[in-house]
Amino acid sequence: MGIVAKPITHYLDQIIEGDCIAALNELPAASVDVIFADPPYNLQLEGELTRPDQSRVDAVDDAWDQFASFAAYDTFSRAWLTAARRVLKDSGTLWVIGSYHNIYRVGTILQDLKFWMLNDIVWRKSNPMPNFRGRRFTNAHETMLWCAKSREQKAYTFNYDAMKALNDDLQMRSDWVIPICNGNERLKDGAGVKAHPTQKPEALLHRVLVASSKPGDIVLDPFFGTGTTGAVAKKLGRRFIGIERDPGYIAVARERIARVNPSAAQDLEVRRSKKEEPRVPFGVVVERGLLQPGAILVDPARRHAARVRVDGTLVCKDATGSIHQIAAHVQGLPACNGWTYWHFNVQGVLKPIDLLRQQIRAEMH
Repeated sequence: MGIVAKPITHYLDQIIEGDCIAALNELPAASVDVIFADPPYNLQLEGELTRPDQSRVDAVDDAWDQFASFAAYDTFSRAWLTAARRVLKDSGTLWVIGSYHNIYRVGTILQDLKFWMLNDIVWRKSNPMPNFRGRRFTNAHETMLWCAKSREQKAYTFNYDAMKALNDDLQMRSDWVIPICNGNERLKDGAGVKAHPTQKPEALLHRVLVASSKPGDIVLDPFFGTGTTGAVAKKLGRRFIGIERDPGYIAVARERIARVNPSAAQDLEVRRSKKEEPRVPFGVVVERGLLQPGAILVDPARRHAARVRVDGTLVCKDATGSIHQIAAHVQGLPACNGWTYWHFNVQGVLKPIDLLRQQIRAEMH
Protein backbone atom coordinates (compact mmCIF):
# COMPACT_ATOMS: atom_id res chain seq x y z
CA MET A 1 0.00 0.00 0.00
CA GLY A 2 1.17 3.55 -0.77
CA ILE A 3 1.75 6.17 1.88
CA VAL A 4 -1.43 8.11 2.63
CA ALA A 5 -0.79 11.84 2.46
CA LYS A 6 -1.63 13.82 5.57
CA PRO A 7 -4.51 16.29 5.19
CA ILE A 8 -3.55 19.93 4.75
CA THR A 9 -4.92 20.72 8.21
CA HIS A 10 -1.97 18.77 9.64
CA TYR A 11 0.41 21.44 8.36
CA LEU A 12 -1.50 24.61 9.16
CA ASP A 13 0.42 27.27 11.10
CA GLN A 14 3.47 25.01 11.14
CA ILE A 15 7.03 25.28 9.85
CA ILE A 16 8.23 22.20 8.00
CA GLU A 17 11.95 21.68 8.47
CA GLY A 18 13.70 20.36 5.38
CA ASP A 19 14.27 20.74 1.67
CA CYS A 20 11.52 22.81 0.04
CA ILE A 21 11.04 20.52 -2.96
CA ALA A 22 10.70 17.37 -0.85
CA ALA A 23 8.37 19.15 1.56
CA LEU A 24 6.20 20.54 -1.24
CA ASN A 25 5.86 17.06 -2.69
CA GLU A 26 4.49 15.82 0.64
CA LEU A 27 1.63 18.33 0.71
CA PRO A 28 -1.78 17.45 -0.75
CA ALA A 29 -2.41 18.61 -4.30
CA ALA A 30 -4.47 21.77 -4.89
CA SER A 31 -4.53 22.63 -1.19
CA VAL A 32 -3.19 26.19 -0.76
CA ASP A 33 -4.66 29.54 -1.80
CA VAL A 34 -1.55 31.72 -2.11
CA ILE A 35 2.15 31.01 -2.43
CA PHE A 36 4.66 33.73 -1.64
CA ALA A 37 8.20 32.70 -2.53
CA ASP A 38 11.43 34.54 -1.78
CA PRO A 39 13.90 32.04 -3.29
CA PRO A 40 17.70 32.33 -3.40
CA TYR A 41 18.69 35.12 -5.82
CA ASN A 42 21.94 33.50 -6.99
CA LEU A 43 23.73 36.84 -6.52
CA GLN A 44 27.07 35.53 -7.88
CA LEU A 45 29.09 37.80 -5.60
CA GLU A 46 32.80 37.89 -6.38
CA GLY A 47 35.00 38.65 -3.43
CA GLU A 48 34.26 40.73 -0.38
CA LEU A 49 32.23 43.93 -0.67
CA THR A 50 33.62 46.93 1.23
CA ARG A 51 32.62 50.53 1.88
CA PRO A 52 34.86 53.51 0.95
CA ASP A 53 36.33 53.37 4.47
CA GLN A 54 37.21 49.70 3.81
CA SER A 55 34.72 48.39 6.36
CA ARG A 56 33.06 45.15 5.28
CA VAL A 57 29.47 45.14 3.96
CA ASP A 58 27.30 42.38 5.39
CA ALA A 59 26.34 41.01 1.97
CA VAL A 60 24.54 37.78 1.10
CA ASP A 61 27.32 35.20 0.92
CA ASP A 62 25.49 32.26 2.50
CA ALA A 63 25.80 28.79 0.98
CA TRP A 64 22.05 28.65 0.26
CA ASP A 65 22.46 31.46 -2.29
CA GLN A 66 25.31 29.83 -4.19
CA PHE A 67 24.86 27.71 -7.32
CA ALA A 68 27.53 26.21 -9.55
CA SER A 69 26.05 27.64 -12.76
CA PHE A 70 22.99 29.25 -14.30
CA ALA A 71 21.95 25.80 -15.47
CA ALA A 72 22.06 24.51 -11.89
CA TYR A 73 19.96 27.46 -10.73
CA ASP A 74 17.45 26.88 -13.52
CA THR A 75 17.14 23.20 -12.61
CA PHE A 76 16.48 24.13 -8.99
CA SER A 77 13.94 26.82 -9.96
CA ARG A 78 12.06 24.51 -12.31
CA ALA A 79 11.88 21.79 -9.65
CA TRP A 80 10.46 23.94 -6.85
CA LEU A 81 8.06 25.81 -9.15
CA THR A 82 6.74 22.51 -10.53
CA ALA A 83 6.16 21.26 -6.99
CA ALA A 84 4.55 24.57 -6.01
CA ARG A 85 2.20 24.44 -8.98
CA ARG A 86 0.94 21.02 -7.86
CA VAL A 87 -0.10 22.23 -4.39
CA LEU A 88 -1.68 25.50 -5.57
CA LYS A 89 -5.46 25.50 -5.90
CA ASP A 90 -6.89 26.10 -9.35
CA SER A 91 -8.20 29.41 -7.98
CA GLY A 92 -4.90 30.31 -6.31
CA THR A 93 -2.08 32.68 -7.19
CA LEU A 94 1.68 32.64 -6.76
CA TRP A 95 4.09 35.48 -5.99
CA VAL A 96 7.84 35.27 -6.60
CA ILE A 97 10.23 38.05 -5.62
CA GLY A 98 13.71 38.52 -7.03
CA SER A 99 16.33 40.92 -8.34
CA TYR A 100 17.92 41.35 -11.76
CA HIS A 101 20.19 38.41 -10.89
CA ASN A 102 17.39 35.85 -11.09
CA ILE A 103 13.93 37.21 -11.80
CA TYR A 104 14.18 36.99 -15.60
CA ARG A 105 15.26 33.36 -15.45
CA VAL A 106 12.46 32.60 -12.99
CA GLY A 107 9.97 34.42 -15.22
CA THR A 108 10.90 32.28 -18.22
CA ILE A 109 10.44 29.09 -16.23
CA LEU A 110 7.08 30.30 -14.89
CA GLN A 111 5.85 30.78 -18.44
CA ASP A 112 7.29 27.43 -19.51
CA LEU A 113 5.26 25.81 -16.73
CA LYS A 114 2.06 27.53 -18.00
CA PHE A 115 1.69 30.00 -15.14
CA TRP A 116 -0.03 33.17 -16.36
CA MET A 117 1.48 36.55 -15.44
CA LEU A 118 -1.03 38.91 -13.83
CA ASN A 119 1.42 41.67 -12.91
CA ASP A 120 5.05 42.40 -12.35
CA ILE A 121 5.28 44.58 -9.26
CA VAL A 122 8.28 46.82 -8.73
CA TRP A 123 9.12 47.17 -5.04
CA ARG A 124 10.94 50.50 -4.99
CA LYS A 125 12.97 50.81 -1.83
CA SER A 126 12.71 54.26 -0.28
CA ASN A 127 15.97 53.67 1.61
CA PRO A 128 18.14 51.36 -0.54
CA MET A 129 21.66 50.32 0.29
CA PRO A 130 24.12 52.69 -1.44
CA ASN A 131 26.33 51.54 -4.31
CA PHE A 132 29.71 51.59 -2.59
CA ARG A 133 31.96 50.92 -5.57
CA GLY A 134 30.45 53.65 -7.71
CA ARG A 135 30.55 51.56 -10.87
CA ARG A 136 26.80 51.01 -11.30
CA PHE A 137 23.48 52.69 -10.56
CA THR A 138 22.24 52.22 -7.02
CA ASN A 139 20.16 49.06 -7.00
CA ALA A 140 16.96 50.47 -5.51
CA HIS A 141 14.27 47.96 -6.43
CA GLU A 142 13.23 44.33 -6.59
CA THR A 143 10.59 42.73 -8.79
CA MET A 144 7.67 40.54 -7.81
CA LEU A 145 5.89 38.39 -10.37
CA TRP A 146 2.23 37.71 -9.54
CA CYS A 147 0.83 34.74 -11.45
CA ALA A 148 -2.35 32.77 -11.88
CA LYS A 149 -2.02 29.02 -12.24
CA SER A 150 -3.05 29.11 -15.90
CA ARG A 151 -4.17 31.40 -18.68
CA GLU A 152 -7.67 29.91 -18.55
CA GLN A 153 -8.07 30.66 -14.84
CA LYS A 154 -10.94 33.08 -14.29
CA ALA A 155 -11.37 32.84 -10.52
CA TYR A 156 -8.69 34.26 -8.26
CA THR A 157 -8.69 36.69 -5.36
CA PHE A 158 -7.87 40.31 -6.07
CA ASN A 159 -9.23 42.80 -3.55
CA TYR A 160 -9.17 45.74 -5.93
CA ASP A 161 -11.26 48.05 -3.76
CA ALA A 162 -9.17 47.26 -0.68
CA MET A 163 -6.03 48.20 -2.58
CA LYS A 164 -7.69 51.40 -3.72
CA ALA A 165 -8.65 52.22 -0.13
CA LEU A 166 -5.10 51.50 1.01
CA ASN A 167 -3.90 54.05 -1.57
CA ASP A 168 -6.13 57.02 -0.59
CA ASP A 169 -8.90 55.97 -3.01
CA LEU A 170 -6.58 55.93 -6.02
CA GLN A 171 -6.00 52.80 -8.08
CA MET A 172 -3.04 50.90 -6.65
CA ARG A 173 -0.18 51.02 -9.14
CA SER A 174 2.37 48.33 -9.86
CA ASP A 175 5.25 50.33 -8.35
CA TRP A 176 5.24 50.13 -4.57
CA VAL A 177 7.40 52.49 -2.51
CA ILE A 178 8.16 50.69 0.75
CA PRO A 179 11.32 50.97 2.90
CA ILE A 180 13.60 48.01 3.41
CA CYS A 181 13.43 46.20 6.72
CA ASN A 182 15.28 48.16 9.38
CA GLY A 183 14.97 49.54 12.90
CA ASN A 184 13.14 47.46 15.48
CA GLU A 185 11.66 45.24 12.79
CA ARG A 186 15.08 43.96 11.73
CA LEU A 187 15.71 40.74 13.68
CA LYS A 188 19.17 40.35 15.22
CA ASP A 189 20.94 37.77 17.32
CA GLY A 190 22.43 38.29 20.74
CA ALA A 191 25.56 39.82 19.21
CA GLY A 192 23.56 42.39 17.24
CA VAL A 193 24.12 40.61 13.91
CA LYS A 194 21.26 40.34 11.41
CA ALA A 195 19.36 37.11 11.95
CA HIS A 196 18.79 36.86 8.19
CA PRO A 197 20.52 38.85 5.41
CA THR A 198 17.42 39.31 3.21
CA GLN A 199 14.58 39.79 5.70
CA LYS A 200 11.62 41.39 3.91
CA PRO A 201 9.58 44.21 5.48
CA GLU A 202 6.23 43.26 6.93
CA ALA A 203 4.62 46.16 5.03
CA LEU A 204 5.43 44.38 1.76
CA LEU A 205 3.73 41.15 2.86
CA HIS A 206 0.80 43.08 4.32
CA ARG A 207 0.06 44.54 0.89
CA VAL A 208 0.56 41.22 -0.89
CA LEU A 209 -1.79 39.31 1.42
CA VAL A 210 -4.48 41.99 1.66
CA ALA A 211 -4.46 42.19 -2.15
CA SER A 212 -4.60 38.51 -2.99
CA SER A 213 -6.11 36.56 -0.09
CA LYS A 214 -9.04 36.45 2.30
CA PRO A 215 -9.25 35.71 6.03
CA GLY A 216 -8.90 31.96 6.56
CA ASP A 217 -6.98 31.40 3.32
CA ILE A 218 -3.89 29.18 3.42
CA VAL A 219 -0.64 30.98 2.56
CA LEU A 220 2.44 28.89 1.78
CA ASP A 221 6.01 30.19 1.88
CA PRO A 222 8.55 27.58 0.67
CA PHE A 223 11.54 29.75 1.67
CA PHE A 224 10.30 30.79 5.09
CA GLY A 225 13.49 32.25 6.54
CA THR A 226 12.74 34.13 9.76
CA GLY A 227 8.99 34.01 9.19
CA THR A 228 7.85 37.36 7.80
CA THR A 229 5.09 35.68 5.78
CA GLY A 230 3.90 33.70 8.80
CA ALA A 231 3.92 36.71 11.11
CA VAL A 232 1.87 38.83 8.72
CA ALA A 233 -0.47 35.95 7.88
CA LYS A 234 -1.21 35.39 11.57
CA LYS A 235 -1.83 39.10 12.12
CA LEU A 236 -4.24 39.20 9.16
CA GLY A 237 -6.22 36.09 10.07
CA ARG A 238 -4.74 33.85 7.37
CA ARG A 239 -3.35 30.36 7.95
CA PHE A 240 0.26 29.76 6.98
CA ILE A 241 2.60 26.92 6.10
CA GLY A 242 6.32 27.56 6.11
CA ILE A 243 9.14 25.44 4.71
CA GLU A 244 12.68 26.12 5.88
CA ARG A 245 15.81 23.97 6.10
CA ASP A 246 17.88 26.12 8.47
CA PRO A 247 17.13 25.25 12.14
CA GLY A 248 18.46 28.64 13.26
CA TYR A 249 16.02 30.54 11.07
CA ILE A 250 13.19 28.27 12.20
CA ALA A 251 13.89 29.01 15.86
CA VAL A 252 13.83 32.76 15.21
CA ALA A 253 10.63 32.46 13.15
CA ARG A 254 8.78 30.45 15.79
CA GLU A 255 9.68 32.93 18.51
CA ARG A 256 8.70 35.84 16.31
CA ILE A 257 5.33 34.41 15.28
CA ALA A 258 4.49 33.46 18.86
CA ARG A 259 4.66 37.17 19.76
CA VAL A 260 2.12 38.19 17.09
CA ASN A 261 -1.37 39.10 18.24
CA PRO A 262 -3.99 38.26 15.57
CA SER A 263 -6.31 41.07 14.53
CA ALA A 264 -9.93 40.82 15.65
CA ALA A 265 -12.25 39.26 13.07
CA GLN A 266 -14.23 42.47 12.57
CA ASP A 267 -11.01 44.35 11.79
CA LEU A 268 -10.09 41.98 8.96
CA GLU A 269 -12.97 43.08 6.75
CA VAL A 270 -11.95 45.06 3.68
CA ARG A 271 -13.90 47.19 1.26
CA ARG A 272 -15.78 44.78 -0.97
CA SER A 273 -15.82 45.10 -4.72
CA LYS A 274 -19.24 45.97 -6.09
CA LYS A 275 -18.94 42.90 -8.30
CA GLU A 276 -18.78 40.74 -5.17
CA GLU A 277 -21.88 42.23 -3.58
CA PRO A 278 -25.05 40.14 -3.82
CA ARG A 279 -27.45 41.25 -6.54
CA VAL A 280 -30.53 43.05 -5.25
CA PRO A 281 -33.31 43.70 -7.80
CA PHE A 282 -35.17 46.99 -7.35
CA GLY A 283 -38.35 44.95 -7.02
CA VAL A 284 -37.07 43.65 -3.67
CA VAL A 285 -36.98 47.24 -2.38
CA VAL A 286 -40.68 47.58 -3.27
CA GLU A 287 -41.47 44.09 -2.00
CA ARG A 288 -39.89 44.88 1.37
CA GLY A 289 -41.91 48.09 1.68
CA LEU A 290 -38.85 50.35 1.68
CA LEU A 291 -40.54 52.22 -1.17
CA GLN A 292 -44.29 52.07 -1.70
CA PRO A 293 -45.98 51.66 -5.11
CA GLY A 294 -46.79 55.15 -6.30
CA ALA A 295 -43.66 56.73 -4.79
CA ILE A 296 -42.14 59.42 -6.97
CA LEU A 297 -38.44 59.21 -7.83
CA VAL A 298 -36.50 62.17 -9.26
CA ASP A 299 -32.99 62.93 -10.46
CA PRO A 300 -30.77 65.10 -8.18
CA ALA A 301 -31.68 68.27 -10.12
CA ARG A 302 -35.41 67.38 -10.11
CA ARG A 303 -35.56 67.67 -13.90
CA HIS A 304 -37.11 64.24 -14.44
CA ALA A 305 -39.55 62.19 -12.41
CA ALA A 306 -40.87 58.63 -12.51
CA ARG A 307 -43.46 56.69 -10.55
CA VAL A 308 -42.77 53.35 -8.82
CA ARG A 309 -45.07 50.46 -9.77
CA VAL A 310 -45.89 47.35 -7.79
CA ASP A 311 -43.53 45.10 -9.77
CA GLY A 312 -40.49 47.36 -9.36
CA THR A 313 -40.74 48.99 -12.78
CA LEU A 314 -40.92 52.75 -13.26
CA VAL A 315 -43.28 54.74 -15.43
CA CYS A 316 -42.62 58.23 -16.73
CA LYS A 317 -44.75 60.34 -19.09
CA ASP A 318 -43.88 58.34 -22.22
CA ALA A 319 -42.20 55.07 -21.22
CA THR A 320 -42.17 52.16 -18.81
CA GLY A 321 -39.21 50.02 -17.78
CA SER A 322 -36.60 49.20 -15.18
CA ILE A 323 -34.87 51.85 -13.05
CA HIS A 324 -31.93 51.69 -15.46
CA GLN A 325 -33.98 51.82 -18.67
CA ILE A 326 -36.05 54.82 -17.58
CA ALA A 327 -33.00 56.68 -16.25
CA ALA A 328 -31.34 56.24 -19.64
CA HIS A 329 -34.55 57.10 -21.52
CA VAL A 330 -35.23 60.45 -19.84
CA GLN A 331 -31.65 61.56 -20.52
CA GLY A 332 -31.47 60.27 -24.06
CA LEU A 333 -28.53 57.99 -23.16
CA PRO A 334 -27.84 54.39 -24.19
CA ALA A 335 -27.41 53.27 -20.56
CA CYS A 336 -27.48 54.61 -17.01
CA ASN A 337 -27.13 53.24 -13.48
CA GLY A 338 -30.59 53.77 -12.03
CA TRP A 339 -29.45 53.05 -8.49
CA THR A 340 -27.37 56.21 -8.37
CA TYR A 341 -29.52 58.33 -10.71
CA TRP A 342 -32.90 58.05 -9.01
CA HIS A 343 -33.52 59.69 -5.62
CA PHE A 344 -36.35 59.56 -3.12
CA ASN A 345 -37.51 62.25 -0.71
CA VAL A 346 -36.82 61.91 3.00
CA GLN A 347 -38.28 64.88 4.88
CA GLY A 348 -37.34 67.27 2.12
CA VAL A 349 -33.90 65.80 1.50
CA LEU A 350 -33.17 63.78 -1.66
CA LYS A 351 -31.35 60.50 -1.11
CA PRO A 352 -30.24 57.94 -3.75
CA ILE A 353 -32.24 54.74 -3.87
CA ASP A 354 -28.90 52.91 -3.66
CA LEU A 355 -29.08 53.51 0.11
CA LEU A 356 -32.04 51.13 0.20
CA ARG A 357 -30.10 48.49 -1.71
CA GLN A 358 -27.20 48.83 0.74
CA GLN A 359 -29.61 48.41 3.65
CA ILE A 360 -30.81 45.11 2.20
CA ARG A 361 -27.24 43.95 1.51
CA ALA A 362 -26.22 44.73 5.11
CA GLU A 363 -29.07 42.55 6.36
CA MET A 364 -28.00 39.77 3.98
CA HIS A 365 -24.43 39.87 5.35
